[in-house]
Amino acid sequence: MKVQNASFSDTTLSVPKQEKSWIKYLVLSAFIFFASVAPVLSSAGTGSETPDMTGTFLGIFALVLFVGAYCLVIFEEQLHLRKSKPVLLAAGVIWVLVALAYIGIGDTHTAHSAIKHNLIEYAELFLFLLVAMTYINAMDERNVFQALRSWLVSRGFTLRTVFWVTGVLAFFISPIADNLTTALLMGAVAMAVAGDNKKFLVVACINIVVAANAGGAFSPFGDITTLMVWQKGKVDFAEFFAIFIPSLVNWLIPAIIMSLTVAKDRPKASDEAIKMKLGARRVMVLFLCTIVTAVSFHNFLHLPPATGMMLGLAYLGFFGYWLKKKEHRAGTGDLPLDITGHNPDEHEAPTAHGHGTAPGFDLFRKIARAEWDTLLFFYGVILCVGGLGQFGYLAMASEAMYVGLGHTGANVLVGLLSAIVDNIPVMFAVLTMDPHMSHGQWLLVTLTAGVGGSMLSIGSAAGVALMGSARGIYTFGAHLKWSWAIALGYAASIVTHLFINAKYFH
Repeated sequence: MKVQNASFSDTTLSVPKQEKSWIKYLVLSAFIFFASVAPVLSSAGTGSETPDMTGTFLGIFALVLFVGAYCLVIFEEQLHLRKSKPVLLAAGVIWVLVALAYIGIGDTHTAHSAIKHNLIEYAELFLFLLVAMTYINAMDERNVFQALRSWLVSRGFTLRTVFWVTGVLAFFISPIADNLTTALLMGAVAMAVAGDNKKFLVVACINIVVAANAGGAFSPFGDITTLMVWQKGKVDFAEFFAIFIPSLVNWLIPAIIMSLTVAKDRPKASDEAIKMKLGARRVMVLFLCTIVTAVSFHNFLHLPPATGMMLGLAYLGFFGYWLKKKEHRAGTGDLPLDITGHNPDEHEAPTAHGHGTAPGFDLFRKIARAEWDTLLFFYGVILCVGGLGQFGYLAMASEAMYVGLGHTGANVLVGLLSAIVDNIPVMFAVLTMDPHMSHGQWLLVTLTAGVGGSMLSIGSAAGVALMGSARGIYTFGAHLKWSWAIALGYAASIVTHLFINAKYFH
């Protein structure tokens, strides 16, 4: 299978029809679980200055609205409704309800201050991700990922070697390139090598998903949840590497078990050769410089990392200007974009080789190709969760989880929930609850939220993306057969963290 583009915007995600029953069963089980713990939650005290409006009509309506919106998110592929739309609607209505509730008790300032706080948090996340997505799109356009895939496929490795190579690369690329892009890249390699060997492709895809999620857990750039924890100041940049070994254990245990089922057959090597375009290596260097800039802004200047990322975007902008001149494509890059994100006259741009047509390197075209549905989804989630917090639901949940279960038990539960519910709202809820925990516990919840989604194929963006790429082969049911091995890795990673990072729990 030939995959030329692994960008955010070109990913087609879908769930095979034969697996819908599994997903419906899972969601039904989740609702039964939440219904069973509802009495415990409702009896817990809030222990917070936020007024307890959880029993009011407006509060209950807001909660029902959020649950309904998230159900639409879960069934995005069946309904063909983008996930951002229901949460955007829910966010707006929930904050109307929040404002009415506070006006009803004579408070006209709290809701305004609270939503401004949520907007600032979203703005930092948005700008950070926008720059990261732009760089990924730029590297994709320069054939960085395609060249890597082509090189791997042409090596003539055995299936077992491909299994381990794709896993290792997924583990070490995802801390920089994010788990979704990494999974698509390594998945393309596995599919190109596997041919009609469905048994190998299933375990290879599962291995890639687990490795990509585990690799993203020990880096602020590897997952949205780790980025939120870092930007919130709960864990310093260098401290994330304390969970490197637990993350490695989380991947290695299921990988070793699954590798025993992979044959040592040597498929025919491909002669496909894709070379990186001019400036590809320099774009990668600029991305690393941008990461260093963001970390320096946060650690040394005590400024938001997003401001450092925006400075890094300027690096790419000026290099793109030079690149456009170098490739003799002047005259297209500075034209305004139309509503589709393209230059109106880009068809007039000649290629560097004098034949065919190709648009010039345009920074704003790379920005336009960012995954806007995802960025808007984050807006909806942050404001929905923030609005529910103003009604007192997060204080209630914090009391039930972190007092009732203890910090360790609650943080392990966060990882299990992230396999059913997306880890972003779960982690944002924890950060909004802001329980008083040691550094060791904050590292634990970062680990569990990052790797817990690996237990189910729908528990992470990497898993959902590969279900779309390897449609009908890597499925929810196929992944579920190996969930026990992944759960062993999950448990082992927690025990490893509690043992080797005991100093952070004081």
